[in-house]
Amino acid sequence: MSNATLPRLAITAGEPAGIGPELLIRLAATPLAANFVAIADRHLLQRAADRCGLPVELIDDDSKPVRTRRPGELRIHHLPLDAQEVPGQPDPCNARHVLATLAEAADGCMEGRYAAVVTAPLQKSSINEAGIRFSGHTEFFAERAHAEVVMMLASPELRVALATTHLPLSAVPAAVTRATLERVLRIVHRELQAKFGFAEPRIGVLGLNPHAGEGGHLGREEIDTIVPLLDTLRAEGMQLVGPLPADTAFVPAQRERYDAVLAMYHDQALPVLKSEAFDRTVNLTLGLPFIRTSVDHGTALDLAGTGRGDPSSLIAAARMALDLIQRARGARGDQ
Repeated sequence: MSNATLPRLAITAGEPAGIGPELLIRLAATPLAANFVAIADRHLLQRAADRCGLPVELIDDDSKPVRTRRPGELRIHHLPLDAQEVPGQPDPCNARHVLATLAEAADGCMEGRYAAVVTAPLQKSSINEAGIRFSGHTEFFAERAHAEVVMMLASPELRVALATTHLPLSAVPAAVTRATLERVLRIVHRELQAKFGFAEPRIGVLGLNPHAGEGGHLGREEIDTIVPLLDTLRAEGMQLVGPLPADTAFVPAQRERYDAVLAMYHDQALPVLKSEAFDRTVNLTLGLPFIRTSVDHGTALDLAGTGRGDPSSLIAAARMALDLIQRARGARGDQ
């Protein structure tokens, strides 16, 4: 980084009984040039380090600038568990602890105490079983920041944003409205400029139906909703390609035409992304007033406690956060 002070990355451990704490320890063991601040229970992380067989130096965070960090050095914002974790067995008693870690990360970013937040996976069902309505990181951060957001998953080769996220497939057509698509496309366009440095972003937009509706024979959403909106936004100067048939949108010759793709629903595009770059794919929340990246996988309860979890996705998320911080600093002219 060009700045002598290492950027402070808030790292949340996610589900205490999942793979997140062990991945966080493995991230801390890397030589990445960042001041990692784990928002977690200190004893949880020490137990995770012991299971991984890795030496770790847990330091109480004092918010002071840091210019160097040794591998294994990890600052801690201690938030105690309500019940000691049993790897592989999520306990709803810890639901409020998990949410408290997310609240501290979001508030800290908005107050300038952290440069970005990187999140390990959590177990949504465990939080819901505690009687707390919760649908995911993305929605939590959006509500906390009072922001309209879009989920994007990105690998070094491909960026995919989602018009709808965690909905049953039967509910998707009604959710793909002109207002929703316009909101999402404007956020994606703005964030591709601000966060990724594309002066004139090119966005490929998938159709909802097979063959993008095939002229109305396989559905009218493209004719009635998607095409009229794309025409309106093109008239404003946006570079939008589509609506594209999803089955051919990701072939190499097509992908050269756009900088990101907007998919209409969760599983329309993400299998392509994850099948070719699962360990290098990062989940980003666009539209927040701060940088948030995450792993692209779940809690891996079957691996929790073994010390054998692959940290590649969490490391990729941290690297992307650092890249976005550096780009933002460059845009501001920071030294």
